[in-house]
Amino acid sequence: MDAALTALIGAAVGSLATLGSTMLTGRNTARAQFVQWRRQHRRDAYAAYLGALHDRDLARDAVLEALLPQNPDLAEVDAKVERFVVLARAVHRAAEVVHLEGPTPAVTAADDVARASEEVSAVMRRMVERARAGDTSGKAADTALAAEREHDLYQAVKAFRTTAATALGHPGTSVRDR
Repeated sequence: MDAALTALIGAAVGSLATLGSTMLTGRNTARAQFVQWRRQHRRDAYAAYLGALHDRDLARDAVLEALLPQNPDLAEVDAKVERFVVLARAVHRAAEVVHLEGPTPAVTAADDVARASEEVSAVMRRMVERARAGDTSGKAADTALAAEREHDLYQAVKAFRTTAATALGHPGTSVRDR
C-alpha cells in the first residue's frame, strides 16, 4: 500500500507540476501575443498618421507654390486650399487613433506636430487672404515666415518619428514606454 500511495502522490505532484507549467506557458504566450497585437496597432496608427501628414504637407506646399506669383490665379489657389483642407481633416482623424493607441510620449509628440502644423497653416491662411484682397505688401515676409514654420514642423515630425520608433521598440531605443 505504501508503494501504491507513493506512486499516487508522485503522479499527483507530477500532474500539478505539468499543469502549473502549462498554465505559465499559456500565460506567457498570451502576454506575448497581446504585446505583439498592441505593437502592430500602434505601428499601423503611426504609419497612417505619418502618411496623412505627408499627403497634407504636399497639398500645403502646392498652395504656397500657387501663391508665389505676383498675381496668383485665385481659382487655382482655392482649389488647392480645398484639397489641403480635405487632407488636413485626414490628419486629424489619424491623430485621434494615435491618441487612442499611443503611449503618452507619442501622444505628446503628435500634439507638438499639431501645434507646428497650425502655425504653418495660420501663415498660409493669411497669405491666401492677402492674395484674395490683392495685398502684396507682406508677401516676402509671409513667405519667409512660412519657410521658417515649415522647418519647425519638419523638426516636430522628425521628433514624432523618433518617439514612435522608441514606442515600437526599434533597436537602439528605450523600453520605457512600450
